[in-house]
Amino acid sequence: MDVSTGVPAVDTVLVWGGAISLLIGVGTAAWRVGRGALHLSRRTTQFFDDWYGEGARPGVAARPGVLERMSQMEERLAQVYHEVYPNGGDSLRDAVNQANDRLAILCPDPCVQEPPDPPDEPSDR
Repeated sequence: MDVSTGVPAVDTVLVWGGAISLLIGVGTAAWRVGRGALHLSRRTTQFFDDWYGEGARPGVAARPGVLERMSQMEERLAQVYHEVYPNGGDSLRDAVNQANDRLAILCPDPCVQEPPDPPDEPSDR
């Protein structure tokens, strides 16, 4: 099927115009895909830098990675655990319990009633 306008100059312009339009469309699509891939690559690099940490650079201190920071948190949690639960005298909890015991001796609570003394047993006379 031979489709033409009958004017060779117009046919040439139409063919070249279609080819240029096609090239511009393909180039635009490739540019957008490349720009999206570059953006994804940058975000992925940022994620891995945060995950694994970064070494020190001139003017910038080193940043530990996620796993190293979690390890530090576990160490601090062990220290907190040591202070919160009684362990025989070394913890903050033991000190609070000891202070409460001393305070109870010095200032008994008037609302708490002591159980009455048992009645004296009759003696055999």
